[in-house]
Amino acid sequence: MKLVVIGAGITGLAAAHRAVELARERSLAIDLTVVEARDRLGGTIATERADGCLIEAGPDSFLSEKPWALGLCRRLGVADRLVRTDDRFRKVFVWRHGRLHPLPDGFQLLAPTKLGPFLSSDLFSWGGKLRMALDLVRPRSVVDDESLGAFVRRRLGAQALERVAQPLVAGIYTADPDDLSLAATMPRFLELERRERSLILGLWRASRRARRGGTRGGRWSLFVTFKDGMGEMVLRLASRLPPGAVRLGQRGRGIERAGQGWRVTTDDGTALEADRVIVTTEAHAAGRLLRYVDPALAALLGEIAYASSATISVGYRRGDVPHALDGFGFVVPRSEGRTVLACTFSSVKYPGRAPAGRVLLRCFVGGALNEGALDSDDATLIATAREELRQALGVTAEPLLTRVHRWPKAMPQYHVGHLGRVEAIERCAAALPGLHLAGGAYRGVGIADCVRSGEAAAERALGGSPPPSDRLDGAELP
Repeated sequence: MKLVVIGAGITGLAAAHRAVELARERSLAIDLTVVEARDRLGGTIATERADGCLIEAGPDSFLSEKPWALGLCRRLGVADRLVRTDDRFRKVFVWRHGRLHPLPDGFQLLAPTKLGPFLSSDLFSWGGKLRMALDLVRPRSVVDDESLGAFVRRRLGAQALERVAQPLVAGIYTADPDDLSLAATMPRFLELERRERSLILGLWRASRRARRGGTRGGRWSLFVTFKDGMGEMVLRLASRLPPGAVRLGQRGRGIERAGQGWRVTTDDGTALEADRVIVTTEAHAAGRLLRYVDPALAALLGEIAYASSATISVGYRRGDVPHALDGFGFVVPRSEGRTVLACTFSSVKYPGRAPAGRVLLRCFVGGALNEGALDSDDATLIATAREELRQALGVTAEPLLTRVHRWPKAMPQYHVGHLGRVEAIERCAAALPGLHLAGGAYRGVGIADCVRSGEAAAERALGGSPPPSDRLDGAELP
């Protein structure tokens, strides 16, 4: 079987690796080619070492509570390379009115689960706290899908949205909550409302059940990464592929029918014959590749919006940073009028990210609400980040190192109606035998979701069963 995988980000690598696994399990001869436009593997995953620091250009971790990435690590034999967050510093701050306010203990993304810390917090006014408490008596909605912004306003009020939900969502999805589909991004809260009616009550009950049941599987924190950074995952996956399978610097130009199979052409004129093709590029790129195969499918793929962002990593001597750095970082509400969306205290969150006596901070800029920030050159972005770090953390010293990494049109935006659009895309793709779509554009943007998507595409292409990661016992999950 000739299989071509277009794109060598985490989705494409997971798809290629799963295809190799399935071929081995079924004693099937497979001719695998992975085509990647960049001159390196990994997509948005890129790890760099500089001046003793470990710098992540893109994702710095993955969720352990979604089993697919963790299961893949087990099958690769690299679970012993994973490290957890330093949970002594799980606190997250919100920058408001010139200072950092800790998010109340027990606040689960949108709503509180602990009364005392919530009532004593100065992040919200008493009016805002009373409005949030009305969630206890508000009726359920009958809407199937609404924006996250509308949902939070309706249940918890404007302060909960402006001071917590919006900045946290900006840090996760680089998105505008008034565009973001609740059903596609945070279905848990939609299900909570339907089942429990009140978010606060539902989260409190879930927290209480967890405490009564005890903590299962303390091995992993919610977020985990590799000792040598997320690039280690890319290298391990690549090492499991057949020699010569990956072709770097070859951008896909088009896909067309070729008898009972397919032909993939690249910008350099190469034509690859294939029995099966897995497309793992961004949706807009996939649409361009398929524009002559199925114009309707290409149009649907082009409707999935993307946002651009950048990370700015800055290293300092520890003594030059007055703040205690007793948390994982801070987020910034849009109402504050800042350029920085969020900042991760990288050397606090994970071990080995900076030498002793130094700190590494990573700022995020851009996103759907401020893509214009990326019009600035690197020097301007660094200067802006330094000024806002001065205001937030009190650091005025010259940094020891700086790095800027840009990600143009790399983050899919799950707008209201996204799931319906994805279902239409899947129906169109199902009518094209041997062609399969995968990636963060469809049913999850995180590393674990991309692994699941890539592996599922390989299983459809080769007719295999899900890997053990789909059937993990939850005993080791948090």
